Amino acid sequence: MELREFLSACILVFCLNNVVEAAHRILPEFQSLHATNVEQLYRTGYHFQPPLHWINDPNGPMHYNGLYHLFYQYNPKGAVWGNIVWAHSVSTDLINWQALEPAIYPTEPFDINGCWSGSATILPGNKPVILYTGIDPQNRQVQNYAIPANLSDPLLRKWVKPADNPIAVPEAEMNASAFRDPTTAWFSNGHWKILVGSKRKHRGMAFLYRSLDFVHWIKAKHPLHSAANTGMWECPDFYPVPVSGKQGLDTSVLGENVKHVLKVSLDLTRYEYYTIGKYSPDQDRYVPDNTSADGWAGLRYDYGNFYASKTFFDPVKNRRILWGWANESDTADDDVQKGWAGIQLIPRTVWLDTKGKQLLQWPIEELDSLRGKNVQMSNQQLKLGDRVEVNGIDASQADVEVTFSFSSLDKAEQFDPSWVDAQQLCGQKGSTVQGGLGPFGLLTLASANLEEFTPVFFRVFKGQNKYVVLMCSDASHSSLKDSTYKPSFAGFVDVDIANDKKLSLRSLIDNSVVESFGAGGKTCITSRVYPTLAAMGDTHLYAFNNGSEPIVMESLNAWSMNKPLKMNN
Repeated sequence: MELREFLSACILVFCLNNVVEAAHRILPEFQSLHATNVEQLYRTGYHFQPPLHWINDPNGPMHYNGLYHLFYQYNPKGAVWGNIVWAHSVSTDLINWQALEPAIYPTEPFDINGCWSGSATILPGNKPVILYTGIDPQNRQVQNYAIPANLSDPLLRKWVKPADNPIAVPEAEMNASAFRDPTTAWFSNGHWKILVGSKRKHRGMAFLYRSLDFVHWIKAKHPLHSAANTGMWECPDFYPVPVSGKQGLDTSVLGENVKHVLKVSLDLTRYEYYTIGKYSPDQDRYVPDNTSADGWAGLRYDYGNFYASKTFFDPVKNRRILWGWANESDTADDDVQKGWAGIQLIPRTVWLDTKGKQLLQWPIEELDSLRGKNVQMSNQQLKLGDRVEVNGIDASQADVEVTFSFSSLDKAEQFDPSWVDAQQLCGQKGSTVQGGLGPFGLLTLASANLEEFTPVFFRVFKGQNKYVVLMCSDASHSSLKDSTYKPSFAGFVDVDIANDKKLSLRSLIDNSVVESFGAGGKTCITSRVYPTLAAMGDTHLYAFNNGSEPIVMESLNAWSMNKPLKMNN
């Protein structure tokens, strides 16, 4: 079945009117070791994860004929990276998921050594196409496409790979092991266009490809964008956002009141950054606004354990939804023993801040349907050293929204301009280090006597011209296990607190993950943690203040979170 037949006349009508995957460790002795026992201790209750084995990048999310589809990188044979296929699940609400058989797995010369990440595009005539990276017999990374075997199947269970694959191969002067992860396509000036992530020496590259028919693709002379000293750009994502409002836009939308977002995943650092800028469809060039760094110090969706993210346009609710993957922070041996590794984080709605300088993110509204038992607290003052427990909910699986206020900024510590690395600053000035205005926030996944706890908190400093707000999610005290990676994740929060003197925080707590959203989604941080004492039934949640300035917990709303009725089983 060729794509020419698949598209038929619809294109003409429309035109007229990680190793490579590089940072993943290859562990041959483990990658095909099937899990015989699956430990439940750290499995999440309401995050997306399959019953067993390894997962990584979310791939090709889309809404099609009444169902949300999520594909993702999956090892069907073991709990470490390897044997990768495109697993496939469907949902009516992004919360309850039904697992289907893998959509794509190595079968052909152009993908015989791997079916790696990519995207889905819905073409005119309501016809979805998957673009993905295959690894050929020479271990080159090449770009391929797949189409549904039967469009009348509402679940799109079967996908076929036409014989005219691959559609793009690395040119002679390109690095064939650094050419991957095609984006969702957009349409402008009579052409379909995609990006493929790559690098040239130490320069990150977003190569641009154009096609008239979605079959024959030609590389543009110039990349859409590139940046020096950033290394390999994995999992690029490129999409429009309106200048005002929270609504999302189809990937092909252009206009004066539209900005574009370019996100890349940095293979060298295992975190992502994005810029907001202007896309010129005539020149096919993207120029970031001069409001954030175009490099390692740039804006991030999430300043914690969050990688290989992918967005899609949801036509049902006119929103753009972001998926991100969180790897484990324990060892490969731990993962083999658990029988599983990796989760997909809660989908987030993303939109442009009113200042136009950054994106805001918030958990999808459907998540609220899982809220169960509720407890509320209000107008509680927290003085230096105070700690108030939040009772009445399951603190190991919860959704917590809290607003803190303070009457004075006078005690804010002086900010040193050399403190450019928020994560390093958080490591120096943690939740137990007394300050002036802060640290204050939540102690999540805490044991009764605080032998273990994961604090999510704010600390306010007085800068030269404005106040600087630091947000931290500090895993350094999260577990008594020494083998786990326990970083002090942190980011600065771009908020003017001089007038209302308030800061809000929302944390999604789920056994081994804490996703936190500061100041309405301006700064987000995800931590993976593995408490031993504070686990499954003996978990506590506290609000705290370790600053000399009294803090008022104006409101706290917390819910126990139920499990979905169906979670990818």
